[in-house]
Amino acid sequence: MIPALSHQQLRDTCTALSSAGLIRLVSEIDDHGAIPVCGLERALADLSTHQIRQAIEQADALGLLTRTSGSVGLSAAGRDLADVYDATARWARRHNYPAPLCHFAGRIQHTFALLVTPATDTRDSDGEHDAELGRVQRLLAEWVHTHQRNCNTCGVAA
Repeated sequence: MIPALSHQQLRDTCTALSSAGLIRLVSEIDDHGAIPVCGLERALADLSTHQIRQAIEQADALGLLTRTSGSVGLSAAGRDLADVYDATARWARRHNYPAPLCHFAGRIQHTFALLVTPATDTRDSDGEHDAELGRVQRLLAEWVHTHQRNCNTCGVAA
C-alpha cells in the first residue's frame, strides 16, 4: 500500500505539477506521441517560447521525457503523470469543477488546488464527491512514490 503524502508533500507536488506549460506538454505528447523538437512551438501554439522552454526544463528535471533523434517523448514517469492528469480532468468534468466549461489545464490546476485546501464543499451529501477526489489524491501519491522517490527537484519528493 502506498502511504499518503503529508500535507506539505501534497502541496509541493500539486504546485510543481500545476504549470500550464507542463500540463500541455505532457498531455500533447501523451495524446499524439513524440513531438519533433522543431515542431514544439506549432504543437503548443497557445504557449510562448519561454513557457515551452520552462515546461521542457521542468519535465526533464522530473524525468518525464525521453529524447530520440530530434524529438521528445514521454518516459514511464511522463506516461503515468499523463494518466494522473487524465483522471484529474475526468473527476473535474464529472463534477463541473471549477465550472461547466473550462479548459483541460485549468481543470487540473483547480483540482490540484482543491486537493490542498481544507474541505468546505458539501454539495454531495453521499460522499461520492470526496471519495472520487480521494482517488485522484491516491493516484498522485502513487505517482510520487513510484517515480520521484529520489528526486528533490521542483519540490517533489517522496
